[in-house]
Amino acid sequence: QVQLVESGGGLVQAGGSLRLSCAASGRTYSRHTMGWFRQAPGKEREFVAAIRWSGGSTLYADSVKGRFTISRDNAKNTVYLQMNSLKLEDTAVYSCAAHSSWAGASTAAGYEYWGQGTQVTVSS
Repeated sequence: QVQLVESGGGLVQAGGSLRLSCAASGRTYSRHTMGWFRQAPGKEREFVAAIRWSGGSTLYADSVKGRFTISRDNAKNTVYLQMNSLKLEDTAVYSCAAHSSWAGASTAAGYEYWGQGTQVTVSS
């Protein structure tokens, strides 16, 4: 069992930055792939980024590539999403999730554990 709690969301102007954190608990956290997803009002949930348990591999949605960076600190049981050059269209609820393997890391259906989400609002 893995429990996930996100933090760091808020209101930011376009072009600004935010860093989201996802604190995990559970014995097997460090062996899980960790992902970030987001869901805007009236839209489907979409993949944002994922990182392999070792931190050696990362994956990004095209829409955030070059602007967002995912990282993890297994000693602190925390995964981060650094978001730079934020755009209005980045406004959404961001959730972290844990997956038991790397295969299918960009697909929400494969993730077994989810946090409650944190709101990110980008204003003009």
